[in-house]
Amino acid sequence: MTQQTWNAQQYINHASFVPQLANPVLDLLNPKSGETILDLGCGDGALTLKISEAGATVQGIDSSESMIEMAQQRGLAAEVGSGENLQFNRQFDAVFSNAALHWMPDYHAVINGVNRALKDKGRFVGEFGGQGNIGALIEAMQTVFAQHPEYGEFKHPWFFPSASEYQQALEARGFQVNYMELIPRPTPLKTGVREWLKIFARQITQDLNQEQKETFYQEAEMLLKPVLYSEKEGWVADYVRLRFAAFKG
Repeated sequence: MTQQTWNAQQYINHASFVPQLANPVLDLLNPKSGETILDLGCGDGALTLKISEAGATVQGIDSSESMIEMAQQRGLAAEVGSGENLQFNRQFDAVFSNAALHWMPDYHAVINGVNRALKDKGRFVGEFGGQGNIGALIEAMQTVFAQHPEYGEFKHPWFFPSASEYQQALEARGFQVNYMELIPRPTPLKTGVREWLKIFARQITQDLNQEQKETFYQEAEMLLKPVLYSEKEGWVADYVRLRFAAFKG
């Protein structure tokens, strides 16, 4: 995974729903006092802190310097690093990840690194974007790019696997999968779809100038309004999450 250019404060202001909706996967992790846990893609450390408060010793890792600085300000052990190039060896009772694995397209390298990082019988628990995630959002962004050849090629930065695809990948690397579920989760965007695009489509728009970005946001918003917006509920993104728990054999 290349270093992500996240802005931690912008993320907190407009994407705080990400850690706020993570209680089910935290329950699945069920951290215990005395355990050592790696939070892979820890972001600003909001969930890392919750794991720590359960009594576990937690190490956070994320590719964004801004996010790691925020996590360190919370008093957490956190470092900049790539999930596709983990350097740990049999150090953790569990590896946890929320809303991060879909940013790591070399998922074989991620799974291999997690396997190395875990002690024998250690567990890998996480949730991330699964098959069908943000389908309407992707279609709208692709349409805008198709209408503007000067923007260049649309580059999809995410990995959204099916449950069977990811289970097979885990089992091929020695994991026993205890739980795997694809979960539709329509997600309210309280600050609107434009702010979502500014945060999560940053890799897609990184080569556009400011005027082109504004056109991209405007046209994508117009395409999405009939699909993802209602007067009653406001903007609701078409999220689909893949939640899983697996043990190192």
